[in-house]
Amino acid sequence: MVLSDADIERFQALYKELFGTEIEKEDAYEKGIKLLQLTSAIYKPMTKEEYELIQKHRTATLPLLIKRLNDL
Repeated sequence: MVLSDADIERFQALYKELFGTEIEKEDAYEKGIKLLQLTSAIYKPMTKEEYELIQKHRTATLPLLIKRLNDL
């Protein structure tokens, strides 16, 4: 994975916006690469069938969740 200079500058701007501090180009590159690696490790697009299964599960379990919340 490689970040362009524009990617690094954008990351630096976002970092400053979110955390209120500036980071050096090298730190921005390192953190940006780590973020991309994490994202690629945990992100997996789901199929339409997987999405529909999740939606069915949510629909089926929603009344149970509401009941538990009301019982609190």
